Formats: sequence, C-alpha cells, structure tokens
Amino acid sequence: MNLRLKRTPGIYVVGFMASGKSTIGRHLAHRLGWSFFDTDDEIVAAESCAIADIFATRGEAEFRRIEAEILRQHVRWIERGRPAVLALGGGAFTIEANRALVGDNGISLWLDCPFDRIRQRLDRAAHDPVRPLARDPESFAALFETRRAHYALADIHIPVDTDDVEHTVEQILIHPALR
Repeated sequence: MNLRLKRTPGIYVVGFMASGKSTIGRHLAHRLGWSFFDTDDEIVAAESCAIADIFATRGEAEFRRIEAEILRQHVRWIERGRPAVLALGGGAFTIEANRALVGDNGISLWLDCPFDRIRQRLDRAAHDPVRPLARDPESFAALFETRRAHYALADIHIPVDTDDVEHTVEQILIHPALR
C-alpha cells in the first residue's frame, strides 16, 4: 500500500457533481472496511439546512468556509487513526488550501465522469434543487470545464465510463497507487 496512505489512511474522492463520488465512495469504503463520509451531507447536518439554502442566504464564500472546516475536522480524525473514504463536494478540490490538506493527508481520487453522463444523471433527478450551481445550463457546462483542471491534480484518475458501481470500485482497488 502507498506509504502516504499508510501514514494517514484517507481516500478523498473528488469530481464534478453527479460523478458518483458518494455512491462509489460508500462502496469503496465498504470494500476497504473503512468509514465513509460525504462532506455535503456533513454540512447539511452541521448547519441544519440544505446546501442550496446556504448558497441563497449566506453565499458561496460562507459555504466554502464551512466546507473547509468539515474537511479539516475529518482529516484530524483520520490522523488519529480512523481510516475513512471522504466524498468531497464538487468545488472543494478547486480550493488550493483544501488540495494541500488532502495531499498531505492521504490520497485524492478523481472520478472523471463525462459531461453527457452527468447531465443524464441530473436530468433523471428532475432538476434537483439541491444543486444550486446546476441551474443555468451554460454556466454549468463552463463550470465543468473549469473544474476539470483542478481535478486533474488528484493522485489517482479513474474514468467513469459506466454506471456499474462495482466495476468502478474494482478499477480503483487495482490502481497501483493503492498497493
């Protein structure tokens, strides 16, 4: 297993919204026998309101501040010997301080899901009001392209070319960085 992962046993799943971070991360954690956390779910629980409400009432900057604190909290737990897989919100890895924190405390894993598949998943969710950044189709596509450059900085790159979760988890588990 990767020495960095042995030192701080955390896998941080990054990627665009609807790329499968929560679903795949949960299955990966199960296979590893580790805990799983979704930072977006953690934010909703800590703030007792929906992410869309935080964006609407307090703004994106405040949301990012809360998100960074939740990430730091989980990193501290991992450092204390609680192995975990964390699904990060779509914008978390675009923040340099978050990337540095993740880079110093485990392995980052990019789920590279094609934009067309993401659109299909969101369309199936019937314009999910939980995703405030997906409301405008043009800015949504531009955001996808902008964020890819940040995600490409992850330690592991896994193309998500299927909706078969177990296939994707297998691709992760056989990656040389996890050996």
